Amino acid sequence: MQTTKPTIWVPGDWNAFFGFGTNILVNLLVLTGLLRYVLNMPDDLVFGRILPATGLMLCISTLYYAYLAYKLAQKTGRTDVCALPSGISVPHMFVVVFVIMLPIATMTGNPLKGWEAGLTWVFVQSFVLMAGGYVAPYIRKITPRAALLGTLAGVSIAFISLRPALEMFMTPVIGVVCFAIILLSWFGGVRYFKGIPAGLVAIAVGTLIAWGSTAMGLNYGGLTLEKLTQSVTSFGFSIPIPAIGHVFSGFEFIGVILVTAIPFGIYDLVEAMDNVESAAVAGDDFPTTRVLTADGAISLIGCCMGNPFINAVYIGHPGWKAMGGRIGYSAATGVAVLVLCWLGIIAVFSSFIPIVAISPILLYIGMLIGSQAFQESPKIHAPAIIVALMPHLAAWGKLQIDNVLGAAGTNAAAVGLDKLAQTGVLYHGLSVLGGGAILGGLMLGAITVFIIDRAFVKASAFALASSVMTFFGFMHGEAIGIGQTPTVAFAYFAVACVLFACAKFSVADNRAPEPLEHSHA
Repeated sequence: MQTTKPTIWVPGDWNAFFGFGTNILVNLLVLTGLLRYVLNMPDDLVFGRILPATGLMLCISTLYYAYLAYKLAQKTGRTDVCALPSGISVPHMFVVVFVIMLPIATMTGNPLKGWEAGLTWVFVQSFVLMAGGYVAPYIRKITPRAALLGTLAGVSIAFISLRPALEMFMTPVIGVVCFAIILLSWFGGVRYFKGIPAGLVAIAVGTLIAWGSTAMGLNYGGLTLEKLTQSVTSFGFSIPIPAIGHVFSGFEFIGVILVTAIPFGIYDLVEAMDNVESAAVAGDDFPTTRVLTADGAISLIGCCMGNPFINAVYIGHPGWKAMGGRIGYSAATGVAVLVLCWLGIIAVFSSFIPIVAISPILLYIGMLIGSQAFQESPKIHAPAIIVALMPHLAAWGKLQIDNVLGAAGTNAAAVGLDKLAQTGVLYHGLSVLGGGAILGGLMLGAITVFIIDRAFVKASAFALASSVMTFFGFMHGEAIGIGQTPTVAFAYFAVACVLFACAKFSVADNRAPEPLEHSHA
């Protein structure tokens, strides 16, 4: 039997490299800002310890997923296999900073303690991921595709697409123009001069507009020569140093850490499972257990070297595949990130490239993932996808309210939930519906799919599981505990009983649901 030798690099990898690379770059720029300006960590810790460790973790991750893609291409003989994208989990980047590191750094008056707590947080999560990797394939097998992709679409719309879209229209001269450049190529089929990747064209045009506006005194991109000159001082060569002692020092805060580390470890588990399913729909079926255990093991290596951010398989595989990415883009991105982090030149990029020029690429990925849920699921399951979106929209809305009130030096409890409700802001509803959004969306979507399919016993089983998870705070709650939201847990239990009764005693109408256009209000 002759085995084929997959091609490591194809022309489409350039597109995916610039697109995925800029995605990773944006996240690195954001986390650098959080470390320096929110946590007030010294530059020698940020550029000398944390970023080199982060670069190492990202390089290992992207090289490993390029290897998995190579093996899949070799096994199947296909030439269109695309590596899974991976990187720092963006939601968790904000959680570990604002929920773990900032409170502990503030309480102790020592940013170093906040860093150590963050390392311990990732340490705990890593083991949750590695253990969960062995049960995830079974969950994926019994859960409907519309539920898996629907909750993923919710993440995509609320936490990937909205912010870039807002940034684009805050600076439309750059953002909207760059967005048009990307849409024309990746959706419209337009080829640019000598096949230059659309992502690179968009970034170049956005950067030229930004610096041109600065020269004319308009300053659309917020760039200045002073900032660029100052950023050059961060140049230097730093390699990661083992930080195992700092990891175990953070265990003095283990009580605070466990409250969020375990549920967010489960969040990562479900999200990674969703992303593997998304890749399978696009034609690349990777082994779920190997993917999830790799995420845990790579995160463990990263935290032991000083990185306080979890690694995750990214949403967006179909997008990178659609633009021509195969195997090489993932490996090349990892090597490029390693160079950027070890040389300490992230600050230079942040001072030279306007973020708004990169935002359209993230919006494009969000558009693809959101549409995939509808395109790759049976049309009859579309209502279930809408239900699966709702918890994520609620979580996004609550986050915006919390941020606004926090900036004003207050919170929802101080303002009064009744007063907020009188103005149409149902804060308590947002909190309950949005708590544990990815699990909530998954379970609500699955229950709805099985009801549509008249599989009432399966729907009842998912409702019962939802009741148990809600009771212990994994869904519709802010933390793990006993009796976190008992009324919602009881509601799910009641639904489970009703569904089981329907399975045993009702006579279901097996006709397909009436099309919306034929129904009457």
